[in-house]
Amino acid sequence: MTVTIYHNPSCGTSRNTLATIRASGVEPEVIEYLKEPPSRARLVELVTAMGVPVRALLREKGTPYAELGLADPKWSDDELIDMMLAHPILINRPIVVTPKGAALCRPSEKVLDLLDNPPAKT
Repeated sequence: MTVTIYHNPSCGTSRNTLATIRASGVEPEVIEYLKEPPSRARLVELVTAMGVPVRALLREKGTPYAELGLADPKWSDDELIDMMLAHPILINRPIVVTPKGAALCRPSEKVLDLLDNPPAKT
């Protein structure tokens, strides 16, 4: 099984999700999205694959969300994507992609539905 995680090593939820993937017997492709942000096309693909609104992928805490006024409904999806590309910290994490689908794994247990051999819950 091919697994990709868009990961922030400073985030506890992201670290837990990565550990769960590894505990399932898979070594995922780890993309530290703050160092290697996705392209516009890839970000759009991820949003589409997750079946969520663009706004659902925005992270508020610890980001320039408030300073940029992103709570204002005036922003279009394209503009919000532009903001996430300009400020990758605005992209919520971790995002996991497997052949079973893609999901924002918050809480980290959401990753269990994406794995072929999920480890037992502890």
